[in-house]
Amino acid sequence: MSKIEIYTQMFCPYCSRAVKLLRDKGVTFTEIDAPHGSAARRDATARSNGGTTMPQIFIDDRSIGGCDQLMALDRAGQLDPLLVPSG
Repeated sequence: MSKIEIYTQMFCPYCSRAVKLLRDKGVTFTEIDAPHGSAARRDATARSNGGTTMPQIFIDDRSIGGCDQLMALDRAGQLDPLLVPSG
């Protein structure tokens, strides 16, 4: 199973949508609370090379972007292979 991390903030509809998709996929992931001004938010921005929107999603330490990028990967059939890499 891939290591999946998602930085989120409360009351963010994009965060909720991304978390729902990952839950629907049945994968294990770590959700990191990253409100404005927090160390977690700064970490997410640094790890994503400047991405400031929420959520910020990482699969095996690779930034894939936010909710829109996650949904686009899923629509293109490219998300599932990232979630469960072939070994």
